[in-house]
Amino acid sequence: MTLARKWSYKLLGSVAIPMGRDDLDQELALRLDALCSMLHAEPFATTPIEGAGADLATLGHLGKHGLRCTAEVLGKGLLSLPEFQPVSQYAERIALAMGALGAGFTAANAESVLAQQESMQRSLLKAVRDANWNLKESEARFNEVVTSSTNGVLIVDLEGRLITVNEAIGQILGRTPDELVGTPLLDLIEPAFTEMLREAMTDLAGGAVDRVQQSQRLLREDGESARVTLTASMLRGADDKPSHFVVVVEDGTELELLQSELKRQSLHDPLTGLPNRQFFTTQLETALRKADPEHGITVFHLDLDAFGMLRDSFGGRVVERYLQHVSGRLKTLLAGEKVMIARFGGDEFGVLLENTATTPRIDTIMKSINEDLMSEPTFVDGHGLSASMSAGVVHRPSSDTEPLDVLRSAERSLRRAKKGRRGQWELFHAGQDAEERRDDALAVEMPAAWENGEITVRYRPVVRLADGSVAGVEAEFFWDTASGPLDHDRCAGLAEQTGLILPLGSWLLKVAGGQAAWWRQRGQFDLPMAVRLTAHQASDADLVSRVVEVLDGIGVPPEMLMISVPGGVLVLPDAVDNLAVLTRMKVLTAIDDFGMGPLDFGLLASDVPVRAVRVARDLVASRSPYVAALLPLLRERGVRIAVEGIGDAEQAAWWRDAGADFATGDHFGVARDAAEFVVELR
Repeated sequence: MTLARKWSYKLLGSVAIPMGRDDLDQELALRLDALCSMLHAEPFATTPIEGAGADLATLGHLGKHGLRCTAEVLGKGLLSLPEFQPVSQYAERIALAMGALGAGFTAANAESVLAQQESMQRSLLKAVRDANWNLKESEARFNEVVTSSTNGVLIVDLEGRLITVNEAIGQILGRTPDELVGTPLLDLIEPAFTEMLREAMTDLAGGAVDRVQQSQRLLREDGESARVTLTASMLRGADDKPSHFVVVVEDGTELELLQSELKRQSLHDPLTGLPNRQFFTTQLETALRKADPEHGITVFHLDLDAFGMLRDSFGGRVVERYLQHVSGRLKTLLAGEKVMIARFGGDEFGVLLENTATTPRIDTIMKSINEDLMSEPTFVDGHGLSASMSAGVVHRPSSDTEPLDVLRSAERSLRRAKKGRRGQWELFHAGQDAEERRDDALAVEMPAAWENGEITVRYRPVVRLADGSVAGVEAEFFWDTASGPLDHDRCAGLAEQTGLILPLGSWLLKVAGGQAAWWRQRGQFDLPMAVRLTAHQASDADLVSRVVEVLDGIGVPPEMLMISVPGGVLVLPDAVDNLAVLTRMKVLTAIDDFGMGPLDFGLLASDVPVRAVRVARDLVASRSPYVAALLPLLRERGVRIAVEGIGDAEQAAWWRDAGADFATGDHFGVARDAAEFVVELR
C-alpha cells in the first residue's frame, strides 16, 4: 500500500486527475495488486500487462508526464518489494513489465489522440462550412479550437503555403507563428521525407483519399529534427471544391524518448547496466550472420566459482556490489576487442567476441580474467572477496547455427568445465555435445521407463580366483532401450544426473535382497549379495535407514550384503559416517575404482571402515603394476581385493598371482535375469 500511495502522490503532483487523494490511493492499490499478480504468473506473459497499461490511460489526463512518473515509481519501487526478492530473479520480469506497461499506455494514448484529432478536424470542417453563413461565428470557434489545442494546427492553401498556424506548432519548431505564415509546408519537412508528403497531399487534393496520416520529421529552428505524427484533411467550400488543407501535428519526440528508455531498461540488467540475455541473443543472431568468414566469433558463458558461498556468507548487498565489480573488470579486460558483455542472471555472464587477426587466444583471455580476479582481493564493505570464473566456450560456430543452439552448447560446455577444478574452461565439440544430448534425453525418459518395467535387475557371479568357485552375486541395473541395451554403470550415471538414483537405488536394494531371500528359501544357494552405490547414494543421509529397512523386510543377515561406494566419496564426512555405521552393523563394505585416485592408499592406511576394495576396470585390463604392488599391503590390513571386468583366463591368472581374492567379468559369466542366472550357475 505504501508504494501505491507514493504512486498516487507523484501523479497528483504531475498531472490532472479527476479524483480525490483517498480515491486515487485505493484505485492505484488495486491496479498495483493486479500488476504484481501478473508478474508472479506462470508462465509469465507481457500481454496482460499491456492491457493494464492501456487501462491506465483511461484514469485521467496522464500524458507523457504521467507515464514517466509511473515508470520511475514502479520501476524502482517494485524491485524493493519483499515479494520480488531476490532482485536477480525478478529484475528481468519487472523490466519487461515496464516496457509492456509503457507500450500499452502509448497505444491507448495514441488512439485517444487520434480520436481527438478526428473530433477536432470535424469541428474545423464544420466551422469552415458555417463560415459561408456566419463568418464571425466560425472564426471565433476556429480560433478557440486551434488556440487551446496542444497539437500544432496549420491551415495550408492549395499551393502548399501556410495561411494560419497556432502557438503549439511554433513551440514545436522553435519559431513564432508570424515567422511561419507564408512558408511552404514542404520547406518545414526534412528533405528525405518531402516526396512522401507531396504525394500524399496530391492524393488528398485529387479526392483519392479523405485523410492522410504519416510519421514525419520537421526541421526545427536549431537544426534538430522533431519527430511528429502529421494528419491532413481537405477543406471544401460550399460548392464542394477544394479550398484549404487542415494539418494537425502531434509532437512525439518526448514520448519516443521515453519509449526508448523503457525499451533500454527491458533489454539491460538493472544491477550492472549490462545487456541482458534477451539483448545478447538478438545481437548473437546478427553477429552469426555477419561474422568474418576467416576469424568468426567466439561465445563465452562465464560463471563465478563458489558464488553460493559468497552469497550465503556475506549477503545480497555485498554480492551485488561484487557482481558490479566483476562486470566492470570484464569490460576493462576486453576493452580493446569488438565485444558485447551481458549478464544472464545470478553469477552468469555472456561474452560475444567478434574475432580479428589480433584477438587473443581463448586460454589467454581466460587466464587474464582469472589472474585479474584472483591476484588480490576486492574489498566490499570491509570484506576481501575474490573468486575465479569457469567458462563454456563455442568457437567459430557456423553462420547458419541458431543463436539458442549456440547458447545451449556454451552452457553444456560450462557444466563440463565446472565438473573439474575451479577456474577451468571447456571448448564445445559437436560430437561430444550430441552424445550429451542423447544422454540427457535418456535421463529424462528414465523415470517413465522404470515405471513401465523397462528397467530390470540382472545378476552376475562373483568368483574366488583361487579355485574358481562362486563366492557371491552382484546385482546390476539393466535397461534395454530402443538404441541398444544399457549396463549398470550407464544406468546409474544417468539416474545420478536427475536425482532418480535415490529411489531407484532403494528399489535395487529391495529387489536384490528379496531375490537373495527367495534363493535361500528355495535352497538353491546362499551367497552374499553385492550392490554398488553412486556418490549421491553413498553420502545420502537416509542410506543406513534404507539398508536397515531392506534387511528387516527380507530377513537377510547383514553379513550377507555387501555395499560398495566410489573411492572419491571418502573425502565426504557423510559418506565416511555411513560406511562406519554399516560396518558396525556387520554389513560388508568396499571401495570401488581403487587405484584411480591419489588418496586411495592414504585413506585406506587410516581408519576408513572398509572390508574390501575393487580395482578399477581400466587398471584391471592394463594389469597396473602400481596397484599390484599395493595388494600385499592391503591384505596385511585384512582388506580383501576384488577385480572387475576380467575378460579372459590370462587376466584372471595374472590377478590371482598378484594377490587378488575375488573377480567379476564376462569371463566368469555375463549379467542375466534371475531365472537365467540360476540355470547358468548350475
